Amino acid sequence: MKNEILTQAAPLPIGPYSQGVEENKTMYISGQLPIDMKTGQLGVNIEEQATNCLNNLASILKENGATMNHIVKTTIFMTNLEDFNQVNDIYGSYFSAPYPSRSTVQVASLPKGAQIEIEAIAVIA
Repeated sequence: MKNEILTQAAPLPIGPYSQGVEENKTMYISGQLPIDMKTGQLGVNIEEQATNCLNNLASILKENGATMNHIVKTTIFMTNLEDFNQVNDIYGSYFSAPYPSRSTVQVASLPKGAQIEIEAIAVIA
């Protein structure tokens, strides 16, 4: 049976979807926008935005007894792949080997004018 994942420690959904869903020890975390939970605003550059997305993922995981090391797959949506190297540097600081599998996709636009959004799948064994 699936259970909704919901925490005030990360941005609440802006539509008819859950922050995440957990079933059979697998967490499916919806794409996290780069909203800074202290200010309620988007980061001003790609580095801040990537950091905010990853911090929001970490907050959702923590509220549900998991860490970033439980993530097995991420998908990164970016509006400009020229920012790929900056995002990689920040992303790499949140994980250790073996790294999660990952896809990175360029999109035309993201909600709220964000430059990046990151979703994740985590397994709690």
